[in-house]
Amino acid sequence: MARRLARRYAGRGESYEDLTQVGALALIKAVDGYDTDRGVPFASYAIPTILGGIRRHFRDTAWAIRVPRSAQELSALVPEARGRLGQQHGRQPTDGELADDLKVTVAQLQAAVAAFDVYRLPSLNEPRPGVDGIERLEFVAAADSGYAAVADRLTLRPLLAALPPRERRILTMRFYGDLTQAQIATRVGLSQMHVSRLLKRSLTQLRAGMLR
Repeated sequence: MARRLARRYAGRGESYEDLTQVGALALIKAVDGYDTDRGVPFASYAIPTILGGIRRHFRDTAWAIRVPRSAQELSALVPEARGRLGQQHGRQPTDGELADDLKVTVAQLQAAVAAFDVYRLPSLNEPRPGVDGIERLEFVAAADSGYAAVADRLTLRPLLAALPPRERRILTMRFYGDLTQAQIATRVGLSQMHVSRLLKRSLTQLRAGMLR
């Protein structure tokens, strides 16, 4: 009995042997709790007890991340409903059709589907799909280019502060205001050639300071 009921839940991420053991323990509990004086067949009492034990096993120990019990229970019903409705309609059912069949809202259905995605989290040592066997860890541990940008800004700030005010203003108009050299020359009252020389000198000084 325990093996037959455990077989219903095979292929959901837990080994059949583990599920059979859980079912056997629940069967022992059913034997201990069964009362012959009530006149109820043993199977009618034992089957719900075994199924309850297997479901609790999935709820309490099999999930990688703890999610609400309602979402766990609903996620277990989705595959069967999706297969049944698919056969009826000859296509994959929509979220609305699944929700109507399970008598829940679309939001509740989507939450249950999302919960099932964290039932088993992939190992960081598993190859990431589509990247020729490169482990997921290689992507998780990749260097963030943003850190280098922060360091560059911190280094550049005092170098900019050391420039003469006129050169800082020209740099600001060129690289933050996107003005041409001719437009800058008109605003600061210099020739375009002079503005070009000041820009070149300022940038050379900043590069040298960044390389120290």
